[in-house]
Amino acid sequence: MEQEIGKVIHYFDKAMVAVIRLSSDLKIGDTVKFIHGENEFTQTVDSIQVEHKPIKGGKSGEEVAVKVEQETKVGTRVLKIS
Repeated sequence: MEQEIGKVIHYFDKAMVAVIRLSSDLKIGDTVKFIHGENEFTQTVDSIQVEHKPIKGGKSGEEVAVKVEQETKVGTRVLKIS
């Protein structure tokens, strides 16, 4: 089952970090899918930060930085796979 949990609002290409505005909770260990047009990839969340400080999870309404394994773009949908 997949549930949309947010959208990418910024991407730092050198660090390979996506800033996601969450519409649902996200925690380390969750499996997520990034979808933008024809491009999509799935990964396990290994790192979440808020203002350069590591956290274990983010809640709906927060903006969190997540290390990603592939390049992504602003507007990419983020879905949690359960």
